[in-house]
Amino acid sequence: MKINLSFQFYDLPLAHPFTISRYTVHIQKTVVVCISDGMHSGYGEATVNPYYHSTTERLTTSLLKVKQVFDGGLELHPSDIWQQLSTVISEDYFALCAVDIAYWDYYSRKHSQTLRSFWSKEGDVTPLTSYTIGIDSLEMMQQKIIEKPWPIYKIKLGTLDDIFIVESLRKITDAIFRIDANCAWSAEQTIDNAKILKELNVEFIEQPLKAEDVDGMKRVRKHSVLPIIADESCQRECDVATCSEIFHGINIKLMKCGGITPALRMISQAKEQGLLLMAGCMTESTVGISGLCQIAPLLTYLDADGALLLKEDIASGVDFNFGQIVYSKDFGTGVKML
Repeated sequence: MKINLSFQFYDLPLAHPFTISRYTVHIQKTVVVCISDGMHSGYGEATVNPYYHSTTERLTTSLLKVKQVFDGGLELHPSDIWQQLSTVISEDYFALCAVDIAYWDYYSRKHSQTLRSFWSKEGDVTPLTSYTIGIDSLEMMQQKIIEKPWPIYKIKLGTLDDIFIVESLRKITDAIFRIDANCAWSAEQTIDNAKILKELNVEFIEQPLKAEDVDGMKRVRKHSVLPIIADESCQRECDVATCSEIFHGINIKLMKCGGITPALRMISQAKEQGLLLMAGCMTESTVGISGLCQIAPLLTYLDADGALLLKEDIASGVDFNFGQIVYSKDFGTGVKML
């Protein structure tokens, strides 16, 4: 049966400007991939992200290469097709992710299964997702929390007033805090800040140091009173072993590693190493978030709020009820384009 791959770019307006220590985003450009045989269609997503060299031009070039593979009528198990596609677009992990999720979605719909049923059981416990508060004026950060009551907030830091910000936000909510410094701190800052943050009901700190600061991370892992989770330091499968020596856990992002297929292998490796397991998202639509949430039963922590930060979405699928995943009753990821 002939399988067709198509793709379309979208501009996703955000409800509020989203700022981290490196940049600010007002409108997120993204691409949605559709794989279809005329009866069953699967969807995947990848965002444009210059920090990770993911551009419109690069995504277009990569997806056109992959389209030629599918035009040949290829139909394999997703893990097998990932190996073949990874040789076609070996360095474009964002495009590979979009295709991988779209094919998993197509494959599971064709077999009349939910995607997560390939590795978990219906009713398995899933972690609550955090809701991200980007860097902003203190008043606006407080207002975002007031507007969005949530059980867990991920606070983006990397300013001169980081501790004051957390202390101020703590005054308006009893929710759990998670801190993401996006490589903005030193080892000494992290160790000192962790002592204060633990008293402020912070659960863990994500990627406080630059990825190349291995010696600093070794000191942090030894002396921090809070768990430290790798993000920028853990992008590919090969990073898991290294991170097991200098972090307490890893944050897997599907676009960085190339999709669900390699993410499953990373999860297996991380469990063997005794690492805490988190999966995170980009600022993306419900297409990508619905794919991400399929691996949630395998995780310790989840950051899947990308679509919640949008002013307008382009699809329906997974939803959230005060942090709890509400899965679609449809097969696959449950995504439907609006």
